[in-house]
Amino acid sequence: MRIGIDLGGTKIEGIVLRNDGEIIHKLRVPTRGDYYEIILDDLTALIQSFQARFKDRLSVGIGTPGCLSNNGEMKNCNAIELNGKRLLNDVEARLGYEVRIENDANCFALSEACYGSAETARSVFGVIVGTGCGGGIVIDKKLVTGPNSISGEWGHNCMPANARAMISADRECYCGRTNCIETLLSGRGLSQSYFDATGKKLSAVEIAERAKGKFAPAKVCLEIYADQLAHCLATVINMIDPEVIVLGGGLSNIASLYKRVPALLRPHVFNDQMHTRIVAPTFGDASGAIGAACLWEH
Repeated sequence: MRIGIDLGGTKIEGIVLRNDGEIIHKLRVPTRGDYYEIILDDLTALIQSFQARFKDRLSVGIGTPGCLSNNGEMKNCNAIELNGKRLLNDVEARLGYEVRIENDANCFALSEACYGSAETARSVFGVIVGTGCGGGIVIDKKLVTGPNSISGEWGHNCMPANARAMISADRECYCGRTNCIETLLSGRGLSQSYFDATGKKLSAVEIAERAKGKFAPAKVCLEIYADQLAHCLATVINMIDPEVIVLGGGLSNIASLYKRVPALLRPHVFNDQMHTRIVAPTFGDASGAIGAACLWEH
């Protein structure tokens, strides 16, 4: 058994995961306030409450809304109070034992590869299309990491030129670059595309709902989005050739993507056939905690 924690900007969710993938304990508490010390207090208290249930100490993994830099500090966290903090060191100092930390997109990919929609696949790319665009690579149930701790971060590559041709103007990304994939495929990116086409503001959820109702501008916008997603995923397939791509995040709930994107991918994959499967996630917002637990082997 292992403990997995999903540390988010609005909630901290903890689970105890059995080796067969069953969750036997689960607890969710709000992320209180904007102060790092309070977050640290609540995080360690949650872990200790789980440990108290068992005679033997369980391993602990934590998924975070950012990543650990080489200097031991957190970076790129949308929960900005974590940036620049030595979260791993501070948690280990309080608990007195080793803990593992990974980006929440990596935890998502790991959860789906170990127990979810990609359980039977050897190679998996987990994609987040939601508030942002992240990703993670898993080979043989093990997360692929690199010296820069950015493996799978496809969202801050520049969008392919043929996808960029579908937008009316350059898009500035919060990272300081222009025309990142995230500016196109995130929820905000889809809303911006709809506004550019119609002059009206709708959320990604509203666009998807109107498209189901056969509202023509929304249907056209969503078809363009599927084509853009296909262009961007084709670069991933041409690089790492995964057996399965699992979509996560809020936009993964758009059912039409699973039919349209595979068809639109084929002309852009460097092969006469395209065998990579595009699948929906199994665990939804539980993926972060499950994947965090999977940072430790059985």
